[in-house]
Amino acid sequence: MEHATEEMLLDASGLTCPMPLLKAKKALNGLQAGALLRVRATDPGSVRDFEVFARQSGHTLLESIEADGVYNYLLQKKA
Repeated sequence: MEHATEEMLLDASGLTCPMPLLKAKKALNGLQAGALLRVRATDPGSVRDFEVFARQSGHTLLESIEADGVYNYLLQKKA
């Protein structure tokens, strides 16, 4: 699936809770509505963090994928 909007990549590998989420929040604040943010993390606790954050903030969690201990999230900033 192709996205019309270019993705910003945030590498939060090696950071533990709550840092991946805090860095993602800060990055989203600097993006325009509808922009995409891809976050790469290695903290297993980030899965729940990003699900809850998306639900509470109104941003859309488009992807949540784990492969070999690396978690990739794709968030779309709310309009």
